[in-house]
Amino acid sequence: MTGQSGQSGRMLLGLTKILGKCSLPCRWMRKYIVIYRSVVMENMQYMANIAMGFVSYFVLNFVFMNLWNYMYGTSGELIAGYGKEQMIWYVMITEMIWFGARPAVVARQAAIDIRGGNIAYMVNKPYYYPFYILAKYTGEWSVQLPMYAALAAVMGTTMVGKLPGFHVTAVPVIILCVVLGITINAVFKLCIGLFSFWIEDTHPFQWLYDKLILVVGVIFPIEIFPEKLQPFFKLTPIYTVCYGPAKLVVDFSPGKCLEILCAQFLYLALGSVLIYVVYRKGVRKLYVNGG
Repeated sequence: MTGQSGQSGRMLLGLTKILGKCSLPCRWMRKYIVIYRSVVMENMQYMANIAMGFVSYFVLNFVFMNLWNYMYGTSGELIAGYGKEQMIWYVMITEMIWFGARPAVVARQAAIDIRGGNIAYMVNKPYYYPFYILAKYTGEWSVQLPMYAALAAVMGTTMVGKLPGFHVTAVPVIILCVVLGITINAVFKLCIGLFSFWIEDTHPFQWLYDKLILVVGVIFPIEIFPEKLQPFFKLTPIYTVCYGPAKLVVDFSPGKCLEILCAQFLYLALGSVLIYVVYRKGVRKLYVNGG
């Protein structure tokens, strides 16, 4: 009996250690969850201001809707493999992501903190600064994006009609792709913003990056462009930010889904490493120059 009790005690002790190690990530994430919740609650107080952006979204989609109605001359015509309903829905989905998850706040916050000197105080806070920025940003789009998604669904069903071939069972994986795409875009925007450690104004680089994402992937799908350029676009974050999620909505296939998810996880890992390197070198430069 004594031996069994001792063995049970050792097993219980080992289980306690394992659970303690497993709870470390939870405790580590708790601070960022608190930041996320506080930003969500703050944004929910200003939902009327968020809704003001619906006007721009409606006008822009109305213009593109009429443009594509003019471009498609006959019923059943395909342009770059897209039918008229698919093309209009594609633009509505990408614009929904663009308006509902505005990543400009990520780069702007980093640039303001670095140029204003607040970064000298924030690097000593009990959180990792890039994760702090991303947690705040996630709290913002968590409120905005569902509102734009509801507007897109209403506009699409009333003005365009149901999307042919849409798979309801694919909604969970589409949501995952949308979240990953938004996060990847924020990570690369933050990387550009962190170059403020060395460059006085990173706005031109942010502008070029935004316009590249906007033209290639948001307004037009990749298939619209020449075939020689398409492989190049698929090797850039453009493929994973807006094009990938919208493509799965209008033309879902398991093979394309796996390809997009693999690309998203690859770029998320690459962006995370890039953030770590740039931020570490920037903080080191800050310490060398006396904070």
